[in-house]
Formats: sequence, structure tokens, C-alpha cells
Amino acid sequence: MVHRRHFTASGPAPYRANVTIAPTRSTSLTPALRAASGLAAAMGFGRFAYTPLLPVLIDAGQLSTRSGAVVAAANYAGYLIGAVALARVPQYNGRTVFRCSALALIVSQAIMAVPAPVIVPILARTVAGVASAVLFIGCAQIAARQDNRRRAAGIAFAGVGAGIAATGALVFAAQSVLSWEALWLVTAAGTALLVWPALGLEIRPGTRSGAASVRARRAWHLLQTTYFLEGLGYIVLGTFLVAAVQAAGHPTAGTAVWIVVGVAAAPATVMWGALARRGSPVVALAGALVLQCVAALLPTLSGGVWPAVASAALFGATFMGITLLALEIGDDLAGAGAAATLTAGYGVGQMFGPLVVAPVLGDSYGPAFVIAAVALAVAAGSAAAIAAGWRRDGGGGPAGAGPVVRIRRT
Repeated sequence: MVHRRHFTASGPAPYRANVTIAPTRSTSLTPALRAASGLAAAMGFGRFAYTPLLPVLIDAGQLSTRSGAVVAAANYAGYLIGAVALARVPQYNGRTVFRCSALALIVSQAIMAVPAPVIVPILARTVAGVASAVLFIGCAQIAARQDNRRRAAGIAFAGVGAGIAATGALVFAAQSVLSWEALWLVTAAGTALLVWPALGLEIRPGTRSGAASVRARRAWHLLQTTYFLEGLGYIVLGTFLVAAVQAAGHPTAGTAVWIVVGVAAAPATVMWGALARRGSPVVALAGALVLQCVAALLPTLSGGVWPAVASAALFGATFMGITLLALEIGDDLAGAGAAATLTAGYGVGQMFGPLVVAPVLGDSYGPAFVIAAVALAVAAGSAAAIAAGWRRDGGGGPAGAGPVVRIRRT
């Protein structure tokens, strides 16, 4: 027999609704651990291994600085394509597509180990981008279906930081003894090992749980703006921080700085989830964006290693926390399908980021980081506007004590 739950709004009159749906949440943390492994594969290995590997590829003559940037842009484009596809056609977000994407990601990384014209890595990284978006959205929605979703999300998203730290450490330790081809093959093997536990996840399309109020829709649009700007600002820091350290005369410190990003990111998602449980996820989101804005400004103060390390630590401590919080708030406002829509906007921001800062790139990366800081500051203001809107209306919704719609068990 299926027991059903009746939902009533806890906020002010404009948000009240009565919705009845079948329960879809689980209390076990095992799916969150599997999702963490999947996210380590999809993001830490599938997307971000390219960052520490790029200098190795350039030194080996496999890519130039310009072609390396084009290959990176192809990955961003693929990520956007994957996110938009799932946002427009949620039925694609199922187990079969998830598993096919896992296989495509592994194969695309293995192809990167083959010496070939630049069109081959461009196509391979495009496929990797599509696949990593599908895996990310599937794993993110697993965490959203848990009763203890903040703890589950903190565990799941910690996989991204762990994967980044692992790939950074791999390249740092092995680049002197392994060829670039071998490094890509080891990365592909690591992806296969990590994605395996995630293949058993119950991936299914997300659906809305009820009609949204006018004010909830306004908050939803503000959240989309916030997350788009985060994509724009974050990608500038994520793309150019290592290069800025190396350009400042610290060639061996770049990979170490990237490891700091991963080490800081792994526990940070649990911390941000705990802060959201104790207070407001929207206020926590605004605070994380302010800290990331500071991270973008730190490298402009000095070309030394320590400002870069501090920037990397703040960047790592915030970028996946922002994702965790934004997807949680989106789930409250627009249902489980919000993850794909938000990720699509984030992907658009990632595409715009390098294009916006390209005209100011020259002898210094400082102007690019200032532009990123401005985008992040505006994003923080947008998140603060969401919090202020709900506070004025009496504390319902994600800025208050709980989600827009609370559970009343009957």
C-alpha cells in the first residue's frame, strides 16, 4: 500500500497551496555516497582533470595556448548542451542515458591519449562536457530526494572536491614519470572506477510538485540570475588562477594551487549544508558569493604565491557550496526539474565568462579577476534580494525556517 503525504504551505497567504503527491524521498545515505563517487568521476575527473593537464599538453607540443583554450571552450559548450537537453526534455534524465553518458565520458578521456589533430580533442572534450552534465544532474537529483537532503547533498557534492584534489595530486606527482598519454589513460581508468558505484542509482526525471505562486516565480527568476552570474564569475577564476600563478614566475606552484582548490572544496559542502540547516540557505548562498568575490580579488593584490593560495582556498570552499545551496533552493521553488534548468543557465555563464574577459587579457590577469568579482558581487545582491523578499512576507520559503511547502504527515 502506498502512503501519501499531504502538503500545506507554511508561509504567508500568497504562497499557500494544498498538494498531494506520493512520497519520493529516502532516508539512507548510501545513495548520497554513490552520488559522491559519481560526481568525483563526472566533475573531478571528467571536467576538471583538464586544468592541471593542460600545461603538460602544452609542454609536450600536443596543444598550443590558443588551441588549449578552444578545447576548454568545447567542454563548456558540451556541458551547456547536456544541461539544456535535460532542461528541455526531462525524460532524457533516466538510467539508460545516465549509463551511456558514463561510458561516453570514459571513452572521451581515453581518446585524449591519442596523438591527433586538434579537432579530435575538441570533439572529445565536447562529448565529455555533455556526459558530465548528464551525470552531474542525475547525481544532484539523487541528493534532493533524500529526507535528510542537506546532509545527503553535502556528502554527494563533496565528491567534486575530492575528485579535483585527486586529479591535481595525480598530475603533480606523476607528470615527471608518466607521459601525457599515460596520464590521460590513468585519468580514464580513475573515471571508470569512480563512476561504477553510481551506475546503480535510481535516476529518473524530475517533476514539479505543484503550481508556483507569483512571488515564488519572482524568486525563481532571481535565483536563475544569481546562478548564471556565478557561472560567469566562477569560470574566470577557475580557468585563469593556475595560469596567473605560473605567469607570475611560479611554474611549479600552479598545480599545487589547484590541489588546494580540491582539498578546500571536499569538506566545504558539508559545512554549507550545516549552515543552511541552522539558518537560511538563501542567506548562506549570499554569504558564499561574497566570499568568492573576495577570492577573485585576492590575486589582484599581489603576484605572490600566498594570495593565490588564499584565493584557491576561498574559491574551493565556496564554488560547490554555492551549487549545493542554489540547487536546494531551486528544488524548493520549482521542483526536482530545477537542477537541469539552473545548470543550463550556469553553463551559459561559463560560456560567456571567457568571452567577456578576453579583451582585457594581456600581461596581467588582474582585470579579468576584477570583472569576475563584479559579476559575483551582483550575484550576491540577487541572492540577498531573494532573502529580503521572503523576510518581508513573513519568513516562508527558502529564506525562512523551511521550504516553500512543508510536510504535514497524516
